[in-house]
Amino acid sequence: MKTLTSLFPILSWAPAYTRTDAQSDLVAAAIVTIMLVPQSLAYAMLAGLPPQVGLYASILPLIAYAIFGTSRALAVGPVAVASLMTAAAVGQVAAPGSAEYLTAAITLAFLSGLVLKLAGGNVCAAAGVSGQFPEPSGDLGLYHSLRDTDCHQPA
Repeated sequence: MKTLTSLFPILSWAPAYTRTDAQSDLVAAAIVTIMLVPQSLAYAMLAGLPPQVGLYASILPLIAYAIFGTSRALAVGPVAVASLMTAAAVGQVAAPGSAEYLTAAITLAFLSGLVLKLAGGNVCAAAGVSGQFPEPSGDLGLYHSLRDTDCHQPA
């Protein structure tokens, strides 16, 4: 069961999920939806992709992170810089608006995720990371990215 819980962190907290938690999550979901829908449509168009791709790129990661995620406070979704970088990179190999452009963007997203996944595990292995990270003062992105990788096993 421990291995299953490490693969699906939702299994560790779902049994203790209360009605109050659900009400709070519904309010948060409504606020996020109000902000995320127009934002994701705009970021997709900024990347040169059809607007509906922005919805897929914002909704599916949230659902996946709810099941597989390990942090209770992590921003997941599209960002302007990633949209601009996608447009710059994919624009070099395909014409905007074409099927090849969409295929190249999807391939880029998949390969980027794969590289990040592999790099996260390798960073921890190279650093000999295991056990609990001490909480630093301030908001350090490196701390949070290392803490939330697969190599982190709570003490």
